[in-house]
Amino acid sequence: MNDTKPQSPKTSLTVTHVLAELLERLEHSAQPVAAAQYRSVVQHLVDELAGVQPGVALRALLDTHPAAAELYENVNYRYAGLCRSALDASVAAESQALQAIQRAMSRPPHQPTTQPKEEPNHGKS
Repeated sequence: MNDTKPQSPKTSLTVTHVLAELLERLEHSAQPVAAAQYRSVVQHLVDELAGVQPGVALRALLDTHPAAAELYENVNYRYAGLCRSALDASVAAESQALQAIQRAMSRPPHQPTTQPKEEPNHGKS
């Protein structure tokens, strides 16, 4: 018989907080970061976030750790969309993108410029 215990939500965010801090350091590092190290931290943080109960403590952690907040939002996108992005900022970004697309579509196609041909005797005496 397969005996499994139901996973209860984590009440302590200590490990999650440490990983969120580490991700912030990697994101803002002046030194190059190995891709494997970055992936490892992200995967461990994703695993931790999967067991965290949404609430005030998680919201506070995500408010102070932008990289972890973006990761949380990306992982939960299929359930809640851009759940942590401010609606005003999202609407403004969409509006700016639409304006840029409209400007690009209204421009005539780029015509290659031709260089005037040099005179064969230019610079010769």
